[in-house]
Amino acid sequence: MIKVRQGVEFHNGKELTADDIIASFNHHRGETKSAARSLLEQVDSIEKDGKYTVVFNLKAANADFMYIASDYHIAIQPDQGDGTIDATAGIGAGPYMIESWEPGERTLLKRHPNYWKSDRAHFDEVEILSIIDASARTNALMTNEVDLIDRVDLKTVNLLKQRPNVNVEEVVGFRHYTFPMRTDMAPFDDNNVRMALKLSLDREQVLSTVLRGHGRIGNDSPISPSNRFHADMEQRTYDPDKAKWHLKKAGKENLQVDLSAADAAFPGAVDAAAIYKENAARAGIDINVVREPDDGYWSDVWMTKAWCACYWSGRVTSDWMFTTAYAADADWNDTYWKHERFNKLLKEARGVLDPEKRAEMYAEMQRIVRNQGGTVVPMFANYVFATNQTVEHDGTLAGNWNLDGMKFAERWWFS
Repeated sequence: MIKVRQGVEFHNGKELTADDIIASFNHHRGETKSAARSLLEQVDSIEKDGKYTVVFNLKAANADFMYIASDYHIAIQPDQGDGTIDATAGIGAGPYMIESWEPGERTLLKRHPNYWKSDRAHFDEVEILSIIDASARTNALMTNEVDLIDRVDLKTVNLLKQRPNVNVEEVVGFRHYTFPMRTDMAPFDDNNVRMALKLSLDREQVLSTVLRGHGRIGNDSPISPSNRFHADMEQRTYDPDKAKWHLKKAGKENLQVDLSAADAAFPGAVDAAAIYKENAARAGIDINVVREPDDGYWSDVWMTKAWCACYWSGRVTSDWMFTTAYAADADWNDTYWKHERFNKLLKEARGVLDPEKRAEMYAEMQRIVRNQGGTVVPMFANYVFATNQTVEHDGTLAGNWNLDGMKFAERWWFS
């Protein structure tokens, strides 16, 4: 049961009520391509109990459901009067209203005058620009064309720190870079091949070269060291001899595979793929790095090509991360991996309230993913961004997403 805060106003002046909550959630249920659909499959029905109370009836217990309800895909928008929302209208109840939007280029936002948080949203306007080139992004900050940039170029971050009018911020979070293999396609349908590839990458070299140390070594599990249920597992290391042993078991001593990469996947993805190629050669694996165009990468390469580079912001809870990308029926299961024991534990762990028992269950799931899954997780990347000295915040930065949990426009201010 959720109580709706009274007096919250949408950008069009309508008051937020239970009907709006129900219509917004139902938009992501049933026959839909929404990325939140798999998360809401556990919801049996949603109903209201008066104007300001919403009741979620779940198919099974879920101790983390309130985290799921905050998924960024499920924007609360006004009910049109028939139980549906207009998802393209851009009307919400947040701190800023859309003035103009040019997809992939520019967004202009104006402060919502009746935003319910009186101590937030300090900017009158917020303009968000898409500047793909890292050098152009950096120059825009140094010349005061912009006040804030994300994804700071790690190759030049130390030089940027020396600028007297620039502040560089860094936060440890849940973001991780991956190389997912489609386990429904040869040769990645053989776990010995997958294990050989996991053992054929020097993670320390990738961390120092691509992230310049701004992150942590990954262990082929997506559950961040920042997560309370992160499992303490033996760290996987570069071992070409053991990789050869797995290849021999698979009958593929001279393995040749394509690895698709573009910096659209993550900054430095092409460099990481080149390192992978060099490392794997010592295990008798010939990796052909296919440099893909940045444009269309997420539609034409990811979840389409057999093996590629990928980026995940991560999720706050273990269940959320696993349900989004590792559950058998997940829309974003980019390895097309299905494991009976894993999926059984995933459903059971949701209803367990004992934290020690949940920790044991999530630890087993992480071991299964690490040793039998189709994803290579070589590193967790810190969020590194920079501002000019006129931008201030209270010093406490969220790590669940980039830029203070994507709350920078709401929580920061000009000095």
